[in-house]
Amino acid sequence: MATRANLVIDRGTDYSVAINVTQSNGAIFNLTGYNAECQLRKHWSSNNVYTMTATVSDAINGVITLGANNAYTSTIPPGRYQYDIEVHIGGASKSRVLQGQATVTPEVTR
Repeated sequence: MATRANLVIDRGTDYSVAINVTQSNGAIFNLTGYNAECQLRKHWSSNNVYTMTATVSDAINGVITLGANNAYTSTIPPGRYQYDIEVHIGGASKSRVLQGQATVTPEVTR
């Protein structure tokens, strides 16, 4: 079962967050050989998808860095979205490691 956490993304700014991934027993999830991916959608069945960069930045310690540059976050309309992060090795089965709500705050200075 995936861990739940909410994110806040300031529209029009560079966004980066390091996420520590653990297994259900609390042990570090060794991500050696894994790839990660992350999507935001207004709701689970929405066809409008915003893809965040998800990089395994420290495999042994189970760290994924999630990010997007300011040009990309400027394209995401303010509001609440659902997101998840999944990891996989090649074409093998996927594991959802994190999910929750992402709030994109409006930008005043443009």
